[in-house]
Amino acid sequence: MSDKRPETDADILSRSTELSYDFATGGRHAGRRYHHDLAGHMAECDINFQRLMKLFPSVRHDDFKCVMLLPGDAGTRVELSVLKRGPYTTLLQLTQVPKQDWGTSPNMKIQLYHDTKSAEVVAYQHQSRFHGAYEYPNRRMRARDEKEQLNRFLGEYLALCLAVGMSTDTLELPNARSSSSDGMTGEEA
Repeated sequence: MSDKRPETDADILSRSTELSYDFATGGRHAGRRYHHDLAGHMAECDINFQRLMKLFPSVRHDDFKCVMLLPGDAGTRVELSVLKRGPYTTLLQLTQVPKQDWGTSPNMKIQLYHDTKSAEVVAYQHQSRFHGAYEYPNRRMRARDEKEQLNRFLGEYLALCLAVGMSTDTLELPNARSSSSDGMTGEEA
């Protein structure tokens, strides 16, 4: 089978949640299952939403936000683009520009859930449909907790953007009012 073939519903249903593999004995142990830290995963998604709101507070009405990680013309920047909006959700594309010569730059789609104030990675490096758990080893060599790791990576990346990033937005200062000789502004005269 091709590694590029998308996973079907039958593939998903055939996957068991019994993911315990003992490398010492080379076999499975009945009764031992891989358990998710669902509360921890949801907390990470909730914190990622807050981080994204700090970076892109106008996501509900603006379509683009750029954060500079390294200043200069050839500096590294993170671009957040709105792909789709719904009444309760927003789909963002996060890309790092320019592409790195020595490796792949982060490229992910993030689904924002405004009603629950949560953000989740739904695609990474043009791959999507990440499941809660994978048997290991698997055809795509994904980690058992691939989905959790992607959201944890998003959190670390957003924390970096908040710590060292600089906005490319121009700062608009309020206009200074000129005062006349009697102490009244031009609007009051």
